[in-house]
Amino acid sequence: MTENKKLAIVLPAYNEELVIEKTTHILLDIMDRMINDHLISSKSVITYVDDGSKDQTWSFMQGLHEQDSRIQGIHFSRNFGHQNALIAGLTEYTDTDFDYVVTLDADLQDDPLAIIEMVKLANSGKNIVYGVRNDRTTDSWFKRFSAQSFYKVMNILGVQTIPNHADFRLVDQKVLAAFGEYNERDMFLRGIFPSIGFNSAQVFYARKIREAGETKYPLKKMITFALDGITSFSVRPIILVRNLGLIMVTVSGLFLLYTLWSYFWGNAEDGWPMLMVSIWAIGGLQLLAIGIVGEYIGKIFMEVKHRPRYIIEKYLK
Repeated sequence: MTENKKLAIVLPAYNEELVIEKTTHILLDIMDRMINDHLISSKSVITYVDDGSKDQTWSFMQGLHEQDSRIQGIHFSRNFGHQNALIAGLTEYTDTDFDYVVTLDADLQDDPLAIIEMVKLANSGKNIVYGVRNDRTTDSWFKRFSAQSFYKVMNILGVQTIPNHADFRLVDQKVLAAFGEYNERDMFLRGIFPSIGFNSAQVFYARKIREAGETKYPLKKMITFALDGITSFSVRPIILVRNLGLIMVTVSGLFLLYTLWSYFWGNAEDGWPMLMVSIWAIGGLQLLAIGIVGEYIGKIFMEVKHRPRYIIEKYLK
């Protein structure tokens, strides 16, 4: 019976004291609507993962939990990052009696009403339902351009992603069990879930303006996130550097032939500009290659230590 399906809505929260109460009320209204329509069980919950907030986010969570026991919480010992907060929420409901887990951000730029359609699709047999933005007019030109460029680069590098999909998705227990087999420390969730497979669908929505507070993904974090995604799923950057190295060796051979030709014809001084250009080009290529290879070695270094992705300090249940 579909009315018995238990849903957990997981929201990472970092310094979200300005929006958490409004977000909670909106989600509770949506949850009550689905319960009344017999889409989900009355035992469904909302779980916040406090990613080491420095404001009153956790205190607000405690107050909301006292008002409604369906509001639950996980509190990290420090800030471990957005992706780890998502992983903690997903792991919390793996191998439990909860049928579905929906993840989305606490700022509600992702339209929470899309959860209703997600649940309907899940009840019809879909294992994963992706929330996909079909309107990003609220984003700046730079953010739209960088996002589209990111998805194109990932596609070129052979990484399977869902364009304009962030971390707003529904997964069932079958998907959660498969997700539990991924043990790497540095996870790129937007690439992992499409690689899992199963029966999937998409729900489209318009991205909204942030209710309050500041974005948790400034330019520096966006670049780091993109690089993590590329190096977590593709070795093509190393292959590209190798191929570029072969090209540079070929070009260097041509420069050598030109230098010998100039020497025998008494025009050796004419090769000086090309010599300097080749030195700088090869030096730059070497530094680039070392940097790319170093990025992968750094990931290996982090993986082999097997340190925990996060540490949970408190629960609200």
